[in-house]
Amino acid sequence: MNGKYGMQIAVGVLLTAWLAPMPCVQAAEGDAPAPDKSHYHLFNPTPRELMREMNTDRPDKTESPYTVDAGHFQIEMDVLNYSFDRYNGLPNNTRVESLSIAPMNLKVGLRDNVDFQLVLPTYNSMRTRDNVTGVTRQSGFGDVVSRLKINLWGNNGGPTALALMPYVKLPTSQDHLGNSSVEGGLIVPLAVELPGGFGMGLMTQVDFNRDASGRGHHPEFVNTITFSHDLVGNLAGYVEFFSSVSTERGSGWVGSVD
Repeated sequence: MNGKYGMQIAVGVLLTAWLAPMPCVQAAEGDAPAPDKSHYHLFNPTPRELMREMNTDRPDKTESPYTVDAGHFQIEMDVLNYSFDRYNGLPNNTRVESLSIAPMNLKVGLRDNVDFQLVLPTYNSMRTRDNVTGVTRQSGFGDVVSRLKINLWGNNGGPTALALMPYVKLPTSQDHLGNSSVEGGLIVPLAVELPGGFGMGLMTQVDFNRDASGRGHHPEFVNTITFSHDLVGNLAGYVEFFSSVSTERGSGWVGSVD
């Protein structure tokens, strides 16, 4: 919202699937010690009976600290994502509409506590209406993001879990959808089990993004907190607060409640 009151609408459906057999039991139950899975890797996959319960990095903005089991693959994908932004900090009452079709995150487990991810923005369309310049349209492939998630603890059970996730964004976008720059950063997600079946997620993220002038890079700081709980059957819900602060001069604070 860039420091102003505004409205943003996003509609998406998260489809998550294994490209390997689904686990039939959790990695650990009750007080039983978690099995030693440190010797499994990409070419020696974790056996089905030892696979942990599947976790995803979406639909909320807070990333998960849990990795994909070694030697297994996972796909997370939005079928359709649409947003409308009227209060974006740009002059002349600019309105921006964006549409993404089938953006996906491809994951592969390298070791028991390490996975590699490739975020592919398959097709993006952006329509900008400005009172001065009129309407402009852009469409095509977006910027590819590669990520490495390293779980530090709690991957196979426990009340908390923490991970480090360095990432690099590659300038692969078409039709000037991106800024033609290599950018990167570090994401640190934390998961906490709360009483009453509630779950809490916390995330701190430091991005090094290109300046609007194109002359250098500046850090941006993202912080999130989310609470989740099962509602009815397979339906669950969450409430999340998101905050982003840029150190670039003239940048406003961005916040949202989802």
